[in-house]
Amino acid sequence: MTLPDSAISELQLAKNLVENPGMAAKITNYIGKPLEMGLEKLPKNWQKKIGTITEAALLKASEAAIFTINNVPGKASSNNWHKLGVAVSGGLGGFFGLPALAIEVPVSTTIMLRSIAEIARSHGESISNMETKLACLEVFALGGNLKTDDCTESGYFAVRTLLARTVSESAEYITVKGLTEEGLPIILRLLTKVAERFSIQISEKAAAQAVPLVGAAGGVLINTIFINHFQDMATGHFIIRKFERFYGKEQTRQIYDELPNLG
Repeated sequence: MTLPDSAISELQLAKNLVENPGMAAKITNYIGKPLEMGLEKLPKNWQKKIGTITEAALLKASEAAIFTINNVPGKASSNNWHKLGVAVSGGLGGFFGLPALAIEVPVSTTIMLRSIAEIARSHGESISNMETKLACLEVFALGGNLKTDDCTESGYFAVRTLLARTVSESAEYITVKGLTEEGLPIILRLLTKVAERFSIQISEKAAAQAVPLVGAAGGVLINTIFINHFQDMATGHFIIRKFERFYGKEQTRQIYDELPNLG
């Protein structure tokens, strides 16, 4: 199948976005200091605490954001308003320091998830569709590799493959039985898998805010980088899903693999 140049350009843009440098590189480029300095300042048990905070944030965000958004297919997303909201929460978090992370991260995650859902809607997704809601959560697993990842687990499609079975099971269960306590373990299984990757980026954010002199102003900057990153991931993700709806998954993947990696 031969695609028009405009379609190839759009898919190339999507690939550039989802295969681009992770959060650590972006934050380091802006604050001019290696994140290792900040990571060294985090308490030894902080990684476990961040994992708990991340899972709780994703659960609260999914309840507050994607399950309440209005479904108006094709409506443009309010990216700038969401950036402002996340910047403000980052400023407050930076002012009060690491202890405020447990409060700030759920707020920021909820705003970002709502932004992701609006981006999905702007690319023709139906937010009332359970698969779309879960695809929004998938975005938090993109753009951040685990330390145990090998080259076969770090690409965009590899991450989606890793999550595919859990996403499918969750969507099927919720569609049939709804959001009940009985189905909570299935949702938590998906959130745990997403949180494994998202927590790496939360750690990088916390480490950056732990760098001396970053403070409230730095919190605003870091959270702006944070939401820009996930808005980029969401844009690429939902462009690719749009191509899959029109051209099929196998054809989209074939064309995607043939495109150069310019990320």
